[in-house]
Amino acid sequence: MDRGLLDWLDDASAERGLYYAGRREGWDFRSYRELRDLVLATAAALRAHGVRHGDVVALVQRSGPGFVATFFGALAAGATPCTIAPPFAFQRADDYERHAAHLFGTVRPRITVCDDESQERIRKIAAVTELPEPVVFDQLVADAEPLGAPLTLPETALVQFTSGSSGFSRGVRISADALRANLDGMRQWLGCAPELPAVSWLPVHHDMGLVGFLLNVVVTGFDGHMLQPDDFIRSPQRYLRRISERRIAMTAMPNFGLSYILRRVRPADLEGLSFDSLRCLIIGAERIDPRVLDDVHALLGPHGLDRGALLPAYGSAEATLAVTGLPPGEGWSVGEPYAGDAASLAGTAVVGCGRPLRDRTVAVVGEDGGELPEGQVGEIVVRGVSLADGYVGDAGTASGTSLGDRLHTGDAGFLRDGQLFVVGRLGDGLKVSGKMVFAESLETLLHQRGIPERRVAVLLGVRDGVPTGVAVFAGVRDGWREIAHEVLSEWLGDAQLLAVEVPRGGIAVTSSGKPRRRVIWKSLCTGTYDDTTGPLAASPDA
Repeated sequence: MDRGLLDWLDDASAERGLYYAGRREGWDFRSYRELRDLVLATAAALRAHGVRHGDVVALVQRSGPGFVATFFGALAAGATPCTIAPPFAFQRADDYERHAAHLFGTVRPRITVCDDESQERIRKIAAVTELPEPVVFDQLVADAEPLGAPLTLPETALVQFTSGSSGFSRGVRISADALRANLDGMRQWLGCAPELPAVSWLPVHHDMGLVGFLLNVVVTGFDGHMLQPDDFIRSPQRYLRRISERRIAMTAMPNFGLSYILRRVRPADLEGLSFDSLRCLIIGAERIDPRVLDDVHALLGPHGLDRGALLPAYGSAEATLAVTGLPPGEGWSVGEPYAGDAASLAGTAVVGCGRPLRDRTVAVVGEDGGELPEGQVGEIVVRGVSLADGYVGDAGTASGTSLGDRLHTGDAGFLRDGQLFVVGRLGDGLKVSGKMVFAESLETLLHQRGIPERRVAVLLGVRDGVPTGVAVFAGVRDGWREIAHEVLSEWLGDAQLLAVEVPRGGIAVTSSGKPRRRVIWKSLCTGTYDDTTGPLAASPDA
């Protein structure tokens, strides 16, 4: 089903729409017909505020009807929406202000539409960046008369920021054709249809929550059930109950979300629940741990979850979102790089992320740019219909990702039987005895040994001419140093091993929760952590 980005406005259903989690167990429903009227009213209000064709409209809002109305209202007004993480996505105010000021300075929006929760913080940042004061959504649309019909779509339908795991986030220009092609490709891959409901707790400022869920749901026209990220953190049981009660067919999350369910949900919590309706649980955005997939199926399988519903996938902001994905029902698998490959981390099992979506190709290339044989690790390169047009302003090159007629992702992986296996981030690794060791692989091993996600980050590089591995602990607990020493010394040989301690929540992360390794590494090398840095010893007294 090929759908334009605003086609849903012409056939907006009064029966289907979006359900938003309210307080306690309540849910608020907005039909697509109600949302259509709000979108057209928002478009008229944006035009009245001076927004013209091709202008950028920044959104700093939580998931809600106002976000939907502002995003599609910007498109209906001929403008380009750009989503920016609200303050809740960052634990430290100074980190958020630096991050948001960079994003605002990059896109220079004509108008910023925020919610009440974000207004004061964004007002301060707008003053620093010499931008107009933000407008609260409810005030924007007050007394606005809807446009009779949407205006011509802008050339750039979305400015989407990269995660910033390798430095500052970069603004990616996504055309209307690329966005439409990615949504169409996902619908074909997943078999999306209006009668198949979906649920998500993912933040809508992130590409997985925005493109992968919200835009897909609205443009296709099926029922979407939306929780806030903190709703999920407070009670993953509520999310699971919704799947069971409403016969949900589709959902998505990163690996850490599955790990969180495993930590917080006991078998007794699942009594009376059924997950046999769930045909697509997409897993992406970060390295996938095969043990987590096994454990999730062991927990939910007795209640009807089919193993074939777990769908590892791979994507990037520069490709709009989805690049590869495992089809429903096939069942995920693991693979290892070719044992004789000098660039591989042999002996580690990597989860397959499926095959390319329609009209996309994926290759793995070596340092000379030539394609590598199956099983050999190299850089993942993507070609296809949904690549971005380029970056906004001075994109820089720190991330290792580059755009042209093909996308050099800066990610390492290998192909086997047409399926992509993602190993880690190029530049976040260290060559040991001729084999490349990746930070993400070591973090996975630490998590498997009991150190929770978001409580440790591994850094690898050459410091003062010495190969170095660093374990950064956020609120270190007894036994964690010993685990980290055992794992890092096994894989890193004679490299210098260091430990850095920061307070809980003190690991710099992107708006989607990934460690900002290169930012932390730079701080380490410039002495920021000198007071809390020491050798990573086999025992606390060593």
